[in-house]
Amino acid sequence: MPSEPTEVQVRPGVEDDLDALTALYNHYVRETAITFDTAIFTPEERRPWLLSHPEDGPYPLMVALTPDSQEILGYATSSPFRAKPAYATSVETTVYVAPHAGRRGIGTLLYKALFEALSGEDLHRAYAGIAQPNEASARLHERFGFRYVGTYREVGRKFGRYWDVAWYEKPL
Repeated sequence: MPSEPTEVQVRPGVEDDLDALTALYNHYVRETAITFDTAIFTPEERRPWLLSHPEDGPYPLMVALTPDSQEILGYATSSPFRAKPAYATSVETTVYVAPHAGRRGIGTLLYKALFEALSGEDLHRAYAGIAQPNEASARLHERFGFRYVGTYREVGRKFGRYWDVAWYEKPL
């Protein structure tokens, strides 16, 4: 794993982070196929998402920020994998890093904190869907013990074309 950046702190996300988290996510909505959302969000529209990630429990939100300016550099979450009750011990994980903060080990730092937070929970598997191509995300997930399990071909349409999503799983 790359060395962890010492100038970055990771903590649970809080409501005061909502504007910055929304702006970060909206970058990926507008500019990339990494998320299949197609319309940007206001902070108020994004509030239910933030509130669905309490500090305790199987769905935390971890935020990376600079200690001096408190600028948010990225975040990682786990969310329910599917709504049906038998899926309760499975989560879907995701990590987003600010575009200017890539290749600094922030994704690694966020995932380390996320999986530490999940370690005491009644969870069996983590899943991650990675829109293709995204070699950096695949490498990050593989470093954390995820293994490739399959690809949904042309499952999402954005920017006038279809995108594949590769799926990875990790035992917890």
